[in-house]
Amino acid sequence: MLPTETIDSSQIVYEDNHLIVINKKASEIVQGDKTGDIPLSEKVKNFIKQRDNKPGNVFCGVCHRLDRPVSGIVIFAKTSKALSRMNELFRDKTIQKTYWAVVKNKPPKISERLTHYLLKNEKNNTSKAFDFERNGALKAELSYTLIASISNYHLLEINLYTGRHHQIRAQLSAIGCPIKGDLKYGFDRSNQTPFIHLHSYKAEFIHPIKQEKISITCKPNLDDKVWNELVKVI
Repeated sequence: MLPTETIDSSQIVYEDNHLIVINKKASEIVQGDKTGDIPLSEKVKNFIKQRDNKPGNVFCGVCHRLDRPVSGIVIFAKTSKALSRMNELFRDKTIQKTYWAVVKNKPPKISERLTHYLLKNEKNNTSKAFDFERNGALKAELSYTLIASISNYHLLEINLYTGRHHQIRAQLSAIGCPIKGDLKYGFDRSNQTPFIHLHSYKAEFIHPIKQEKISITCKPNLDDKVWNELVKVI
């Protein structure tokens, strides 16, 4: 029997006949893994099947992924044609993704473009950022801007130019600004719940079928005190 766990309708931030965009909860996995937990892709399928009373299989193509402890925008394709074209957009890097990250240490500059070389450690599932090229390392680029501060924390808005493993987490750690709750990358303590303060806030792209510009934003879970206080002062 197929699992019947579904998304909450409030997680849908955009939907048409071709795409469905979800505000992923931190701790949800996008695709199945060795944990055996029900992935977001299956929850979306189950939701569409129940809502639309579909008798057969539901198509839900995964266009990209977010790390499990990260929240925010995840794009799924509802048709194989849309999936193929979205894959091209991601491959050609024509989708602009913007993230929000909360850090304890104020970054060295208000705004900066960072270039590192990331080397993935398969054994412990981390990436280390180096300032120089080295064998096996992949070039990683992002820019950040400090957009809000409260007494103990700072909110950075981040634009990605490459899509490397744990890129934002590793690059911010490399400049002395590990993300709140991210023990893997040097923050001093975990959050009370299993998530880190990194959120996929915005996605902009040309719709793969309609050929119209799409701009989608979604705020993080404002039940969290730190997110709530920082978003208020933007």
